[in-house]
Amino acid sequence: MSEPEKDHGGEGDPNRRDFIYIAAGAAAVGAVGAVVVPLVAQMNPAADTLAMASTEFDLSKVSEGMQVVIKWRGKPLFIRYRTPKEIAAAQEVKLSDLKDPQADSDRVTAGKEQYLILVGSCTHLGCVPTFGEGQFGGWFCPCHGSHYDTSGRIRVGPAPTNLEVPTYEYLTDTRVKIG
Repeated sequence: MSEPEKDHGGEGDPNRRDFIYIAAGAAAVGAVGAVVVPLVAQMNPAADTLAMASTEFDLSKVSEGMQVVIKWRGKPLFIRYRTPKEIAAAQEVKLSDLKDPQADSDRVTAGKEQYLILVGSCTHLGCVPTFGEGQFGGWFCPCHGSHYDTSGRIRVGPAPTNLEVPTYEYLTDTRVKIG
């Protein structure tokens, strides 16, 4: 056999067919990447949703005994400056008396017990409870009669759990970042 008749496709130098396989494989990987990257990227939250993910609030706007309602993630958020009487009432409750046992100290920040921050949505069906009308000095949900105490814990009614306490951190003594 002369030199031009040898098959170089096996172990020797790559021939044109090998180059075409490699080029086609690289093009296929690029095409898959071009399809997958936008699919994964579209699963990320939209910019307007990310903007609502957290909010800052100046607590100096709330005086003792007052509650402010702001909108956060499309839901009402209760920011209450509790009176010493409300704090004492919340701390005196026996955990065995609660439907969803949680100590008041677990629902507030140590040293800032006067500020209670809650998602203002009933845990039964999502109605907005009103403050001061409940049997326990806290919130009352007029939709189905759930009563919450001054710490936002369910005491009576169909709600299965306490009002949610969102994640938050104090940036300064009077400024809080929620979410």
